[in-house]
Amino acid sequence: MANVGHRYTAYVLALRPWSFSASLTAVTLGTALAYRVVTTVDVFILIVCAVTVVAVHGAGNVVNTYYDFLNGIDDKSSDDKTLVDRILEPQDMVRFEFFLYILGCLCCIGLCLLSPLKSEHLALMYIGGLASSFLYTGGIGFKYLALGDVLILLTFGPLIVMFAYSVQVGHMSITPLLYAIPLVLNTEAILHSNNTRDMESDRQAGTVTLSILIGPTFSYMLFDLLLFVPYIIFCILACNYAVSMALPLFSLPMAFSLERQFRTRNYVNIPQETAKLNLVLGLSYSFAIILSPPLSEL
Repeated sequence: MANVGHRYTAYVLALRPWSFSASLTAVTLGTALAYRVVTTVDVFILIVCAVTVVAVHGAGNVVNTYYDFLNGIDDKSSDDKTLVDRILEPQDMVRFEFFLYILGCLCCIGLCLLSPLKSEHLALMYIGGLASSFLYTGGIGFKYLALGDVLILLTFGPLIVMFAYSVQVGHMSITPLLYAIPLVLNTEAILHSNNTRDMESDRQAGTVTLSILIGPTFSYMLFDLLLFVPYIIFCILACNYAVSMALPLFSLPMAFSLERQFRTRNYVNIPQETAKLNLVLGLSYSFAIILSPPLSEL
């Protein structure tokens, strides 16, 4: 019985639930933007949308674990030792990722029935997200070609925010993509901190990431930009649009703490800590949007 419980725990750990802040905050922001346009939100659509996004995100994490193990990147020093310690077998991970993708597809079909958005537009965005989650390490393996950051920038922010916004209002718009910029920069900081921490193991395995290409010093500079540029944007929005946009500034102490950790190369838990900042910043940003004037121009 204990062994069964241990396996279930391994499945949960393979999902890397700490990383779900990246997708859930994007869903929250897209929904908040929709609320400021239509002044109402369908809670059931919101829940199905969130499950869809988390299922695909979780599947992408499982694909990542599988291919990192297959390519010899994960070892005893890795965060995720699910396959390294043989708690689960590779075929278990394949079945798990298949289950998660099926769950995401079923939820997407549900959204097609529930949402006023045209089914072809909804399906196009969903397929784009599904393909991105797989191709990050599977298939082409953008992560291994120093293109993972580009994929994350496009997916964990613009695509998810647009998806969550559109299923509520029934149409697509360019403006949610602009509002997604602060959040996507902060989300990219999670990936960048993870890749910087894993530079040596990635290099030994023959993987090429942006962190490896630019080295520790420039990685630190890039991390600072990803951390603090969103706060500059929030200050501009607070001064020129609505004072509520200053709410995310309360998370600044967390950002300065992360900056110190990165500067001293204390990388051990920095991806998880950056994900916590992402959650606080994303939720406060969404709440600031809800308190702001109606976005009729969307």
